[in-house]
Amino acid sequence: MPRPVALMPWTSRWPERAGALIEALRAAAPGAFVALHHIGSTAVPGLMAKPVIDLLGETGDLARIEAARSALEGLGLEGPGWRWRGENGEAGRRYFTRDDPETGARDVHLHVYAAGDPALAWHVAFRDRLRAEPATAAAYEREKSRCAALHPDDSRAYAACKKAWTDGVAAEAVRGWGGSG
Repeated sequence: MPRPVALMPWTSRWPERAGALIEALRAAAPGAFVALHHIGSTAVPGLMAKPVIDLLGETGDLARIEAARSALEGLGLEGPGWRWRGENGEAGRRYFTRDDPETGARDVHLHVYAAGDPALAWHVAFRDRLRAEPATAAAYEREKSRCAALHPDDSRAYAACKKAWTDGVAAEAVRGWGGSG
């Protein structure tokens, strides 16, 4: 079901929230994650974003995430646990979502891939490029605003609208990425 698109100014609460979520995920599923990263627009200081925290998990084996599924689904964190979405249209990914218990609005996405999956570099390199290049981040904000104006009530159409832009920048970022993270 498509969700409304509402961009808001960046806040330091987003990385704080991401840090707490990462700690809780590690505690709930010990050994399941090789690494966890805060990605997406909420991880880029100063960038307007939908108020949805995106997290990226790296695992040595997707079977470890599948084995931890019930622990993650039951992880409370001020309300209901994570909702398992399987691959959700992207081969090699395991995807979870969380909704805010008070508003019902989506507030967190967790994308998990096995070590070596190119999607890991795509997400982290894209985030790192936006952090390092204010002009690129500003251009992305303009693209996000354009797509939000075109698709204010359809988060899927919004994502599709900005996909060519993000894919182009991410491809360049991955080519020049040094693997910081």
